[in-house]
Amino acid sequence: MSTLPHVFGAFFWYNRAMSKSLLKRIGVSGYNKPKRTPKHPTKSHVVVAKEGDKVKTIRFGQQGVRGAGKKPMTAKDKARRKSFKARHAKNIAKGKMSAAYWANKVKW
Repeated sequence: MSTLPHVFGAFFWYNRAMSKSLLKRIGVSGYNKPKRTPKHPTKSHVVVAKEGDKVKTIRFGQQGVRGAGKKPMTAKDKARRKSFKARHAKNIAKGKMSAAYWANKVKW
């Protein structure tokens, strides 16, 4: 039984080391900090999302397409923003572990 804490300690250290190398490999500055990926063939952004003990790499946003922004000027952009939020409302509500949440936060 005396080795049990040691094993869990090693597991924790291993997870922590893997997480830091994941951040470095993906090229983001920290958890829950999205970054543009202009050279990715299909996705415009990446984020390493962390919620509790869960860590997940999420790529989101269509490359080359801009969102309407937080303050759309034209009626067309206002309609696009409203449609996006209505269409993805259920997935946005799932929180930080969904691509729709990050697309909503960053692009719309």
